[in-house]
Amino acid sequence: MRLISRCIYLKQVSTLYCKSNSNRRRECNVFIRQYSSIFARSPLKLLPVGCAYYSDEKKHFLNLDKKAEVFKDVFKHKKEQLKDTEHRIRQRGEELVRDIKQQRELTGQRLREKSEHLVKDILETKAKVKERIEEVVERDRVYTIPNFLCVTRIAMSPYLGYVILQDNYNLALGLLAFAGVTDLLDGWIARTWVSQSSRMGSFLDPLADKVLIATLFVTLTWQTLIPLWLTVLIVARDAALVAAGFVIRYMSLPPPRTLSRYFDVTRATAQLAPTFISKVNTAIQLLLVGTTLASPVFGFVDHAALHALWAVTAASTVVSAASYLVSKDTYKILKKNK
Repeated sequence: MRLISRCIYLKQVSTLYCKSNSNRRRECNVFIRQYSSIFARSPLKLLPVGCAYYSDEKKHFLNLDKKAEVFKDVFKHKKEQLKDTEHRIRQRGEELVRDIKQQRELTGQRLREKSEHLVKDILETKAKVKERIEEVVERDRVYTIPNFLCVTRIAMSPYLGYVILQDNYNLALGLLAFAGVTDLLDGWIARTWVSQSSRMGSFLDPLADKVLIATLFVTLTWQTLIPLWLTVLIVARDAALVAAGFVIRYMSLPPPRTLSRYFDVTRATAQLAPTFISKVNTAIQLLLVGTTLASPVFGFVDHAALHALWAVTAASTVVSAASYLVSKDTYKILKKNK
């Protein structure tokens, strides 16, 4: 009975062992059938061999189950560690994103503060420079009666030339007389009333004279009343003086030298002081153009006195040009007194 019960136990163990695999199940059944017959005929001492074999197999599979449980626990532990690591990485990423946003906001705020500070410094520097310039450059009176008379002479010069080219010498002589009266009048007003004098007038008055005289000489030469060589000499001298005036304006203008400040007539930077010879030359030139303009009206065209006056005018023109080169008091740079 013991033998039968052990064989039954062996069969149950083999059945449990071979459940998962059909090939193993067949092998175990064959093994049981073979050894059952052998156990029936054999002595009882053979029984422990078969039972020992199956007990070893059982231990082996029990060890495998234990190892599987251990692997399962390790895998579960690793999985939990992986989840914990992933959670930490996610938290660290959120912290980095938050730090980057904060740094970006701080950087933007600092840039805004620096830009505002820079703009404020620029405005303050600009105001200081403007104040310094105002201290150096003297504001001039522009809208005065002498300046208005000078501008009137300049505006009238092209029309006077047109009248001469139309051979209307009577009207041209009247316009020239009016221009001479305005020239005398603006100087008298500027000397009599201080409020009507201006630094700009020192440039504007000789400029008006040069424009008027150049227009008369060019048109009278076109009408063959004045020789060409004399007109070229006078126009070249006047053009040189006008160019020198622009150079003096540039040299006397304190930085920054911009076009808007350069042509701002309210900013007086220099004052011209014509030489005595230059004033005499201007009077001789006006006398020449006046007598030449009157010659067709009174009938003394190409008179000998006119030829002599041409020579005197040429000589005075050359001497006056030399006087500007020699004299050191022809212009004066203005600086505002503090």
